[in-house]
Amino acid sequence: MSTQKISFNVAGDLIIGHLYYPENISQGSLPAIIVAGPMTSVKEQVTGRYAEELSQHGFITLSIDHRHYGESGGEPRQFEYYKHKIEDLSAAINYLKSLDIVDSERIHALGICLGSGYLAHTLKKRTDLRSFSAIAGYYRDVEAMMEEPLARVSHQEKIEQGLQARIHYELTGEVKTIPAVSLTEEAAMMIESTYHYYASRAAHSNYTNKFAVMSREHFITFDVQEAAQDILIPTQIIHGNKALNPTWAKKFYSDLKCPKEWLDVEADNQTAYYDDSALLALISQKVSTFISRH
Repeated sequence: MSTQKISFNVAGDLIIGHLYYPENISQGSLPAIIVAGPMTSVKEQVTGRYAEELSQHGFITLSIDHRHYGESGGEPRQFEYYKHKIEDLSAAINYLKSLDIVDSERIHALGICLGSGYLAHTLKKRTDLRSFSAIAGYYRDVEAMMEEPLARVSHQEKIEQGLQARIHYELTGEVKTIPAVSLTEEAAMMIESTYHYYASRAAHSNYTNKFAVMSREHFITFDVQEAAQDILIPTQIIHGNKALNPTWAKKFYSDLKCPKEWLDVEADNQTAYYDDSALLALISQKVSTFISRH
């Protein structure tokens, strides 16, 4: 396996990625996988781990820094904007198609956590990819989130925070931020296992523990569930009881109209799916087997 740093342009901003090659690259054009990951993450974390693991199964794999993150361009920094993430993933697929070493008729998609949601929207009504695998997906269900009156108030407050932060940025150029992960103060993610992953196990110089508050204007209303019925390609859902919200995962799976497969793979918590070596090996084998059928 070897790795190459690559770049391509999206709307005037440079996207930086890592392209992983299997050992048998000399055999000609190979199938490829675009790998998408959790909010605020960078290519040296979970997407890089899966890209590296799956390249050993004979695939060309691509992990990117989305705009606003890591080594890629895009202002403001640490801005979690789903429309840009979807555009970036679509451009990454086109980049893979442009490579002579890639069989453009055999491109697949793999998402982890919220990357599954971003890919679900990227793949809506598309038939030019062969399959989609989603690992421990975060299938945001805005309708369910709004059922509780207190939740509606909280979400509206966060949307207003995001709106005011955007206006402040447009007037001053200053990006108001909170930590991406923390256990002691308000943060975008406040789950213990998530904190230990980003703050310790996956800490990297390319990762910044910040979240632009203006992201909330759009992020709070980003719904993954609505994409399910528009996915046309074979889809594999890998989830477990301690992954994020199994109920939402099952609802998403139930709404899929495409050929589909559900696999229960248990882990200690959500981030164990990100970097537990035994789990990565097991899941990558399951994904490879699913892909080989499509």
